[in-house]
Amino acid sequence: MRLARIKGECSEGAVYHCISRTVGGQMLLDDLCKARLVDLLMPLARFCGLEVITYCMMGNHFHLLLRVPVPVALSDEELFRRAEGFYGAQGVLVGLARDAMKGPGKGKMPVYIRQTLLGRMGDVSVFMKEFKQRFSRWYNRRTERFGTLWAERFKSVLVEDSPGALRTVAAYIDLNPVRAGLVGDPKDYRFCGYSAALVGQKDLQRGIMGIFSKPNWGQAAARYRETMFVQAGVGGHSSKRGLDRETIRAVLLQGGKLSEAEILRVRVRHLTDGVALGSRKFVDAVFFRYRPFFGPKRRDGARPIRGTPWSDLSTLRDLRVDALG
Repeated sequence: MRLARIKGECSEGAVYHCISRTVGGQMLLDDLCKARLVDLLMPLARFCGLEVITYCMMGNHFHLLLRVPVPVALSDEELFRRAEGFYGAQGVLVGLARDAMKGPGKGKMPVYIRQTLLGRMGDVSVFMKEFKQRFSRWYNRRTERFGTLWAERFKSVLVEDSPGALRTVAAYIDLNPVRAGLVGDPKDYRFCGYSAALVGQKDLQRGIMGIFSKPNWGQAAARYRETMFVQAGVGGHSSKRGLDRETIRAVLLQGGKLSEAEILRVRVRHLTDGVALGSRKFVDAVFFRYRPFFGPKRRDGARPIRGTPWSDLSTLRDLRVDALG
């Protein structure tokens, strides 16, 4: 039985690491496509009320780290502002809402329009569906193709909204182009959130600042860069070289321990396939919320991420075999 998508409590907000791949893993996404994905991402996130902590657009897949905030009541004016910002002044629903709010209803948005707009907000599944469908329509028009572009449904990992878990997953996402050998430093890859934050995009800066609880962007940027590079002895002005991927795999498989930044240079399936990631308490809580979906012999949810310095992090899925990509 396919496991239902693991989600956080609706009343508490949640953070998700979302991944989607192209059909057959084909390298279909060139630089123009990656730029289009970025252009779609931020306006849609603002409309839906989601926070993009970071992202990375690659040639055959993308990663998003999204925070769905605690639900808040939206006034008609705020709802209209979001809709107009995303759909444009000429959007059908926007036009209908504008006419009604200027008419005899004395500023009130019709209930059916309000419910339609609210139904597209605050849900990661609705967001991902809209995001992928909008890009697919653009891509198929551009390439004169038809049919599906994305492979199956998107994958998601429910991430504990804590500094340790967020720092680990965010750095893993931003280091994608480094692992792929495209660049030596994610600041040089313009289709990831870290690069966007460095060139001044406030939304992405706020995401990284939130991870480290730093009100100052410069301080947060320095801490984040340390996570990705300094501990591994590469990047910045260091002349040292990091370990190659095969060496890292060999050390981990032998039970050795490496720095966090060294481990982030290989694909660690816990961060993409772990279903839920965070402290033992957090993962166990997710497990008991979804208890009927697991076998009767399983007594708890948290499983360790072996061979890593992440002793404070666990995942819901036990990945003892082929955990390293």
